[in-house]
Amino acid sequence: MENCNSPSDQRPDAVAGAEVERDTGCRVHVFSSSSELLEKLHEKWDSGKESPYPAMYSSVFGGIILDPAMMVIPIDDHMVHRGHGVFDTATILNGYLYELDAHLDRFLRSAAKAKVSSPFPRSKLRSILVQLTAVSQCTEGTLRYWLSSGPGNFLLSPSGCPTSAFYAVVIKEEVYQHREGVKVITSTIPMKSPLFATVKNVNYLPNVLSVMEAEEKGAFASIWVDEEGYIAEGPNVNVAFITHDKELILPFFDKILTGCTAKRLLELAPKLVEHGRLRGVRTANLTVEEAKDSAEMMYIGSTLPLLPIVIWDEEPIGDGLVGELTMALSDLLWDDMVAGPETQRQLVTYM
Repeated sequence: MENCNSPSDQRPDAVAGAEVERDTGCRVHVFSSSSELLEKLHEKWDSGKESPYPAMYSSVFGGIILDPAMMVIPIDDHMVHRGHGVFDTATILNGYLYELDAHLDRFLRSAAKAKVSSPFPRSKLRSILVQLTAVSQCTEGTLRYWLSSGPGNFLLSPSGCPTSAFYAVVIKEEVYQHREGVKVITSTIPMKSPLFATVKNVNYLPNVLSVMEAEEKGAFASIWVDEEGYIAEGPNVNVAFITHDKELILPFFDKILTGCTAKRLLELAPKLVEHGRLRGVRTANLTVEEAKDSAEMMYIGSTLPLLPIVIWDEEPIGDGLVGELTMALSDLLWDDMVAGPETQRQLVTYM
């Protein structure tokens, strides 16, 4: 008979280790021991391939986990079943954590707005993240971390949760500078209201649907437009434009997430003004018509860090090619990631 996920209504001691047959015609296996369950979990990871997740931290377990089969979150964690949690990320490049402090500060601001308390002070959170990266032996990839109201029950209110929870994982992946342009569309999926868009929370269903919509239309991702008709952001990235007058413009951050990489670009871009390549750098409201009339366009985000956009809604941006100023800005960010000041790059002492 086929296997299914139907629950058993028989006594646990009567069915342990057995195949439970129900009137639906399926059989549900009941794991007789934790060792049997662990063996099943390991089947996914024992293919001989290197795990993309070399290390995870869990405050629920109270330490760092190296076995990918055990990198789990309790099902009654309110971040899982109620979406009551926030997250952030940092890039690992050449053995350094890039903009860890900027991301950690935003992380705690998001947590405060979401009313999720941290089980640890900021200094301990930071120490855990650096130690986790060191233990992982990963010198290139991303570090993602979450604060949750924690496990405890399946209610809406977190008042019954004994304590909040902190999770983090190192993801081993290639980090590189993008030189090819992508195609985007205007999303028809409603964007989040400012209250939620300005908090980096785990409720990403609009973001997911927005990307899926773009992929269904043969595009890389999408652009959100707010209710007033102004350009907002991408599904998980900021967006920037260069006008024909050679001005770099990013949308105001009042209704969208304040991107750490976007803010850093605003700090670095004046170097191109000093060299006469850009005329100015600013944030402003841009209509769709103004944005589509720009000479160059790009996504900005922690894991990119900059991605040229050459086609929007089947129409070319500028001449439809990756622009020189886009790549000049990309070079500024990339150089900052590779050889920037100590204020931006945290050296990891690997164990």
